[in-house]
Amino acid sequence: MLTLTQQDVLLGCRAADWRDALDQAAAALVDAGRATPEYRNGLHAREAQSSTYLGNGIAIPHGTPESRDQVLATGVRVLQFPDGVDWHDGHRVHVLVSIAAQSDEHLDILRALTHVLDREGVAERLAEADSAAEVIAELSRAPVIARLDADTLCLGFPARDRFELALAGAARLRQADCVNADFVAAIAAQEPVSLGQGLWLASATLGVATPALSLATPESAFVGPKGAVNGVFCLAAQGDAHRGLLERLAELLDAGDGETLADADAPSVLARLAGERAAAETMRVRVLNAHGLHARPAKQLVQVARDQGLPIKVRLLEGGAEAVSAASLTKVIGLGARRGQTLVFSAEGTGAAQAVQAMAEAVREGLGEQVVAFDERRDVDVEPATTTSSATAPLPLPDDTPHPAVPASPGLAVAPVFVMRLPCFDYPERARDLDAARGGDPQAQKARLARARGEAAEQLEALIRRAQGGEVAEILSIHEEMLEDPELREAAHEGIDDGWSAEAAWWRGVDTAARAQEMLADRLLAERAADLRDVGRRVLGLLCGVEMPAPPDTPYILVMEDVGPSDVARLDTVKVRGLVTARGGATSHSAILARALGIAAVVGAGERVMTLYNGSELILDGERGRIIPAPSTQRRARAELHMKEREGREREAYAARFEPGRTRDGHRVEVAANLGNTAHAVDAVDYGAEGVGLLRTEFVFMAHAEAPDLDTQIGEYREAFDALDGRPLVARTLDVGGDKPLPYWPLPQEDNPFLGLRGIRLALTRPEILETQLRALLSAAGERPLRIMLPMVKDVAEFRAAKAIVERLQAEIKAPDVQLGVMIEIPSSALLAPSLAEEVDFFSIGTNDLTQYTLAIDRGHAALSAQSDGLHPAVLRLIQMTVEAAHAKGKWVGVCGELASDPQAVPVLVGLGVDELSVSLRQVPMVKARLRELTLDGARRHAATALAQATSDAVREALEVL
Repeated sequence: MLTLTQQDVLLGCRAADWRDALDQAAAALVDAGRATPEYRNGLHAREAQSSTYLGNGIAIPHGTPESRDQVLATGVRVLQFPDGVDWHDGHRVHVLVSIAAQSDEHLDILRALTHVLDREGVAERLAEADSAAEVIAELSRAPVIARLDADTLCLGFPARDRFELALAGAARLRQADCVNADFVAAIAAQEPVSLGQGLWLASATLGVATPALSLATPESAFVGPKGAVNGVFCLAAQGDAHRGLLERLAELLDAGDGETLADADAPSVLARLAGERAAAETMRVRVLNAHGLHARPAKQLVQVARDQGLPIKVRLLEGGAEAVSAASLTKVIGLGARRGQTLVFSAEGTGAAQAVQAMAEAVREGLGEQVVAFDERRDVDVEPATTTSSATAPLPLPDDTPHPAVPASPGLAVAPVFVMRLPCFDYPERARDLDAARGGDPQAQKARLARARGEAAEQLEALIRRAQGGEVAEILSIHEEMLEDPELREAAHEGIDDGWSAEAAWWRGVDTAARAQEMLADRLLAERAADLRDVGRRVLGLLCGVEMPAPPDTPYILVMEDVGPSDVARLDTVKVRGLVTARGGATSHSAILARALGIAAVVGAGERVMTLYNGSELILDGERGRIIPAPSTQRRARAELHMKEREGREREAYAARFEPGRTRDGHRVEVAANLGNTAHAVDAVDYGAEGVGLLRTEFVFMAHAEAPDLDTQIGEYREAFDALDGRPLVARTLDVGGDKPLPYWPLPQEDNPFLGLRGIRLALTRPEILETQLRALLSAAGERPLRIMLPMVKDVAEFRAAKAIVERLQAEIKAPDVQLGVMIEIPSSALLAPSLAEEVDFFSIGTNDLTQYTLAIDRGHAALSAQSDGLHPAVLRLIQMTVEAAHAKGKWVGVCGELASDPQAVPVLVGLGVDELSVSLRQVPMVKARLRELTLDGARRHAATALAQATSDAVREALEVL
């Protein structure tokens, strides 16, 4: 970001007139090496077009776009004129902030300047300043404004009184890093004050880092001992920063609109508290200007507002910014609107609808600048400092050179490339511009949209049937839920009522919802945003009559920006040899689905992979995480030899798949299968699994619109027991919440779902649901071997709470004893393994989450996920501690994470004493084959070698030579 330094300020300047002042500004930029002498002409040309006077004695002269060739380096020079200069538009200027801009880095300073313009006495203080530091302080001092945005709201919270709501609001402010525990304690010690209309207020100044306002509303409004409760505001007060928010709240209450907040969603709450009245006419429009609403387009917008003859307000849709007067230049610039962001205009009274329409049209037409339509596939919402680099096309990948990526699904592939690029959806934004076949009134547009959504639902149903259960079907069922989302439909209908085409209204609704999820800064929710856009594109393609490009009839490696579930469901797995994606991490849906289908894949390979040309040859190594474009003859021959060797090993492993898992010297290690659906239990047996080491029972909950009843669950679980024919089954109890929400189990929004309500923590808050599941498992098992595993256990207290339910149910239905264990995926449970081993029957180590929590690396992070390696010595030491604690008490330990099928990790895990390896069903034969290559003593040497290293890279390097 461009910042001002004392060398940028020239004090005590004198000028005969404004032209002389401009000449001095140009000379200052030339002397600083920022521009050539010809740049002076650009400054004068810009001033001839329109005045650059900003307000409060400040002008911001800068060149025309044509004069950018004379800019040597982006920079700013501030010239102080104590006596003032009469500007050509009648104002008196004391400070020139002269700009030489190669890109738009200077916009950071201009946005900061807008905070200066409303402060009284600034012009006088700038004129009288006698040091550069004093001038910079005046120009850079931004006012502190209380925070209010989607992250400070806590809507639909399951509370029973206003005190719980006050604490929920305080907790939300703490999660947003606005306050600390002292603030929460202060809120807990007080009684909320009634504001009327069912709204209450609790406030404190203790422990406030950033002033902020939260609103917590209940699931349903209720009446408490002291009156109606529609919501509780929680105020983190600091100085006068919150005054504006409270004034807008007072205006809302004066208008009698307080009750409208009770059942409102986040955008509506933010709109009301931004000062936008419920009765106002509103219009949304996306900013198309390349550099956002900088001074020149902002002036044009202000003039349009003043021409309307009635007050118009404007705010940014993204965030909780105040709705400000659209007739105030300083307020409009202060919004800091960037390209791609959405402005919301509002007005009341006669002609309001026409006024906001005129404002939207002016923005759409560019406000005096040439603009191009916003393209979701090309436009990236970036900070100004990165604009230049983001416009640069990625360099092609060099031939016959390994290019790193994140390993996602094991395997080796050599085949021609097919690069799947998203099609261009070309459609008019306004319904009036549609052709006769697609045009019509709003009802006709809504009917078109309904038909497209219906057809999309039919496509998804067909893909789900084709997927035949498993991860692909699960994720596509999520797409079905998204498609039926009433809020998406209503958002699109609102756009159609405002004159948008069905295409534009639908995509705007999808885009807004996806952006709202992405703003939560949570990786898994960002992936849900990608799913939402996948659904949106499906409908948009039907509306536009656009189909995805057809892949070749011959074998190929698919390359895409990212691969959505519907893309995977359409794949012909006979022809697709591998998958390469530019984006995504090891736990993105593209990676999960590739593993489920047994297709070699790498993800997160970067934008350069999109430069590959169709038909060019590629080597894809899904184990080592790399691709090699246009390989040499020798490299290709080596890869094909490795492929043949691997295929031979796979055939041998498959032929011996029913042999028990054991090392060459007879040490027994059970090899089981991880299942996401009971329908695959038959396949697990066919692949030689000795049981199910992890049944993800949430599949049955996610497949229903409401919590499945006892009989439904018994039927699902019994299918797995029948297929296993006496083999043991480890069923993990419901593991949802946070990153995996259920539609019928609403939860408050969490800033970090991985550290929130999920797993056993969540299940114990609804013991009736957990009890039904446990009863179903015990009933379905009968006399057959059942092992129940509790997820996300942090210590023995949570285990005991669940165990009490199990024991009560066993006594009630006279069920036989079952093994009850815990999943080791939190470091605390590994560290406390000795105390847990006193009471549990077994441990199963979930290395995916254990690695993530131990290394503090989001396993889906595009830049860091490759470092999230379960062979890190810190993770291995936690596994070692767990095994030693369990064996000391005669308990067994399994591993059910991805590490269990890693060829390098298998000997290490065996050497550490792990008793069971549970892997994806396709990996069962190869893991058994790997065991047959080992001896127990050799495996222990592998483990000792790994534990002696300092990093995961060092571990893998050391294991290579053993």
